[in-house]
Amino acid sequence: MLPLLGTGPATVALELLALEPAGAALGMALAIKMVAYAGIAPVVGAFVHLVPRRSLLVALDGVCAAVVLCLPFVMEV
Repeated sequence: MLPLLGTGPATVALELLALEPAGAALGMALAIKMVAYAGIAPVVGAFVHLVPRRSLLVALDGVCAAVVLCLPFVMEV
């Protein structure tokens, strides 16, 4: 539940950010997100048991936070 507090607002922020400059960018951003869920997640899921779960989650939340913090600096599609 706790990771959804970051993922949900990040998804909404990404959609709103992409909606203003160009409507097509919204579709592209959501398509990239779905490709990550459908294509990358199963591959990573096969290897995730090799690293400590807590460390992995903390690292991935840090990466997500860094990406979200970079969003205000995006000036073009």
